[in-house]
Amino acid sequence: MADNDYVLKNRKWLEIKAGEAGVKRLDKNILYKVIKAGNPAGPRPGRNSVVTVHYIGKTINGKTFDSSRGGAAPAMRLRDLIQGWIIALQNMHVGDRWELYLPSEMGYGRFSQPGIPGGSTLVFDVELIAVN
Repeated sequence: MADNDYVLKNRKWLEIKAGEAGVKRLDKNILYKVIKAGNPAGPRPGRNSVVTVHYIGKTINGKTFDSSRGGAAPAMRLRDLIQGWIIALQNMHVGDRWELYLPSEMGYGRFSQPGIPGGSTLVFDVELIAVN
């Protein structure tokens, strides 16, 4: 379970991030910044799509907990991923690369995962390569 001070620190970090230049908001308090724009007329995934992505996942202290970089980009069924990814990727076009800022409720909530304390805001660098 999450430490309350840690949860508050993560929420405050997200509030500050929301005020930065170029940071936009999606549903459920998901924030993002466009690193690279793909083709705005290109395909976007639906909830049941299989997406091929490259990503790096970090906590707000910059510690990487997962990455596909340096290997083959994995293909995953979107509906099987964390809620923040399901919402954000449906707003992305193939070729888009975004930095996502997910409140803990859109990630793993109050429960810890390997390398991720409960209550963590998650930061992902996500590049949408293909949609099937």
